[in-house]
Formats: sequence, C-alpha cells, structure tokens
Amino acid sequence: MTLSGVLLALAPALGWGLQALCMQLVGGKFTQKVTGMVFTVLLVGIIVAFIKPPHITSSLIIGSILCGVFWSVGMILQVKSYDLVGVSMTMPISTGEQLFGTALVGAIFLHEWTDPTQWVLGIAALIIIIIGITMTAYHENKGPAGTNVKKGMIILLISSIGFIGYASFPAAFHLNGWDVILPQAIAMFVTTLILVATQHDKEMFATPTWKNMLTGAFFEVGNLGILFSNAINGVAVGFTFSQLNVVISTLGGLWILHESKTSKEKKFIIAGLILVVAGAIMIGITKR
Repeated sequence: MTLSGVLLALAPALGWGLQALCMQLVGGKFTQKVTGMVFTVLLVGIIVAFIKPPHITSSLIIGSILCGVFWSVGMILQVKSYDLVGVSMTMPISTGEQLFGTALVGAIFLHEWTDPTQWVLGIAALIIIIIGITMTAYHENKGPAGTNVKKGMIILLISSIGFIGYASFPAAFHLNGWDVILPQAIAMFVTTLILVATQHDKEMFATPTWKNMLTGAFFEVGNLGILFSNAINGVAVGFTFSQLNVVISTLGGLWILHESKTSKEKKFIIAGLILVVAGAIMIGITKR
C-alpha cells in the first residue's frame, strides 16, 4: 500500500471525525446545524453531477430517496444526542450500533458472509462491539445527567437505524457510488428541510446555519473520500480505515470540546472505543 493510498484511506476518517467537532465548535441550534450541512451536501452533489453525470434509473431514484430519508432522520437525531450526552459518548456508541446493524444486514440479507471464517470472525466482532458500546455508555451520574443519558441512548438507537438504512440501501439497490450522490443529496436536502420545518424555528436561516456549511464540507470529504479509497484500496481497507473517524471525534470531544466526564467515565469511554475500533477492523477483514 503506497503512501498516497494510506493518505486517501485516512481522508474519510478525518472528514467524518472532524465533522462532529466542527459542528459543536461552530455552534447553533440542532436545526441550524443540520440545515447548514445539507446546503453543502446539495452543492457538492450538483458539482459532482456536472463532472460525472449520473445514469438515472428507477432503482437509483427509489434507492436514493430511501438513503436520503434515512440519513436525515439519523443525522438530526445524532446531532440532538450531542447536546444530551456529548460527542465523546455519542460517536463510539453510534458507530458501534451502525457497525452491528450494517454487518447483520450485509450478512443475512445481502449475503456478504459466504464462508465459515467470515461468520466466525464477524460474530466475534459483533460481540466485541456490543461490549464496547456497553462500556462507552457507562455513566456515574444518577440525577438529571443520568436522565439525559437514558434519553440520549433511545435517540441514538433510532438514529443508528437511520444510518444503517442509509448505508445498506445502495447495496440493496445495486447503486453506483457516483450515480447516487446528486439524487441522494436532493433527498437529504428536502427531507431535512421538511423535518426541521416542523420545529417552527424562526432562526433556521440565521448566521450559524451558514457557518455550519463548513460541517457539511467535512462530511463531503468523508463521503467522497470513501468512494476514491474503495476504488483504489479496496472495500476492506477503505471501510476499515474510515471507521477510525470515531477515534478522532471521541478523543476530540474529550480534549478539544472539554466535555464533562468523570475520570472513571473517561476510562470506560476510551476502553469501549478501543473495542469498537477492534470490532470494525475485524468486520473490515470479512469484506474480502
């Protein structure tokens, strides 16, 4: 693997890892954060379509709409969870749940695991991920903070179901990664604006919204980076390296955002993070 291949493989991790940190540093209401993101997503989708025009089919339209709807639900709820439990707890739990769900969907419905070695390695990875999620979710506070954690866990679970659908539909509909970018971006944009409009936020297009277009730029670095990485390095390497985004966002939440965690909670978060990453690497090995 060349140096350029390694750097390309790390691009999705950097983009998606910095996305959450950028969003929290820029600030704003959750409605402004996600609205700013989807403006950039739509803009990038239009630019990509001019460079690589999509081959429009009924499968592409249906699959893209489903991807966009599920992503919007997943992202909005994930952003809400940042305020409840913080980035350092949200990201490893969210990543672990997504890995667990997408691996099961891939193995059972898409038949990605075809030999005993893949099943043994995959099931072991899922067990490790479950342990990692459990450790990451540990909290000592039993008062209002504890209530926030319980609420955050429920929201995160629904969010992860959204992201699992977003990750699984392209394979289910046999969609090309480049073809899906614009129609998916349109679905993300429209769905997000509809869901955000239900909040009746009169400041939806205030300054924080436009600042959060930078958050969308980091998302697109990851989104486009994984397409290039998979093409050059293969899915196993591209997928595995991309999951390192959780290391950046989790440690960034603790050390850059200075999220309030007890010493014991920090230890559990880091230990759980290590297990989630280990599980991701094992799942990456199954993608031969």
